[in-house]
Amino acid sequence: MADTEPRVAGVSVPGLWNTVYGTDWVPILKEYEQHLLAIRQLANPTVRNYMNDLAAFMEFLAENEHIEKVLSPDRRQLRSYLAWLANRKYAKTSISRKLTALRTFFGWMQETGRVESNETDMVSAPKQPRTLPYVVSESEIERLLDAPDTSTTLGLRDRALLEMIYASGVRVSELNAMDIADVEPKSRECRVFGKGSKQRIVLLGNPAVKWLAEYISHSRPKLATRRSGDATFLNNLGGRLSERGIQSIVKKHALAAGLDSVFHTHNLRHSFATHLLNGGADLRVVQDLLGHESPSTTQVYTHVSAEQARKVYLNAHPGAGRRRGRKIRKSPDAL
Repeated sequence: MADTEPRVAGVSVPGLWNTVYGTDWVPILKEYEQHLLAIRQLANPTVRNYMNDLAAFMEFLAENEHIEKVLSPDRRQLRSYLAWLANRKYAKTSISRKLTALRTFFGWMQETGRVESNETDMVSAPKQPRTLPYVVSESEIERLLDAPDTSTTLGLRDRALLEMIYASGVRVSELNAMDIADVEPKSRECRVFGKGSKQRIVLLGNPAVKWLAEYISHSRPKLATRRSGDATFLNNLGGRLSERGIQSIVKKHALAAGLDSVFHTHNLRHSFATHLLNGGADLRVVQDLLGHESPSTTQVYTHVSAEQARKVYLNAHPGAGRRRGRKIRKSPDAL
């Protein structure tokens, strides 16, 4: 009997394999998963996201088509799929991401000779309104960083974790994968592995180095067990702190600091970038620090800075709030 929940290099997507079990899709999807991991060298969380997005399409095929007969969907089927997602209340961003995953997958199918045509590029993703990232002020960041009780083992770990994210702008997945050997306190640098397992160096400020050193010297030894390995950040059982664990820690302290309930870990990364630009940093430098391949990805933060500049202007400039057309009273000397 075929394995209904194969685990490849730590990637497990039960929903996908349960849907395609017993069909010709199983060997194709297994080979595609290996392609993403071994050839494209994508990180496990990224591969898991790709396969989860394919799981939705396979579920659609199982419900609406003969799943074994559709190896290359046409435009009608693809539009029906997008409508199916919309009816299930998927956000436009999620629908766009799932369509991108299909384009990548069926592009690979065509390149490997499994299908002759690929019509996924002929279907447009739903238009999305441009939204600016939610960024908190420097004073709010200070409240967040001060929220953990550093007199406790876990509080000291949490302070180091928060300082690390804000100081370097690392992604949750990068922090999760970080090992002790990746941190260089003397040079105030840290090696991280970003999307596609690409390595880059991020910089750390004095506060982050201080709290990391405190955590590594005092808290980590108390948390460490045989299962800890080289992981930098550990959970209360001694294992590597998971991405979900990191997000939960940030959320807990954000609420304690009185930040907006929508605040999550990625907002620390947004704030890192925007505060750099507000301080005069060059866009290309911020792009490199964030690990963005395209300047357009980083460009959104310049709009955030511009919007904040507008707010400062309206609040601070004595003439900013003057109504247009308002008559200015002349002094007697001017008459």
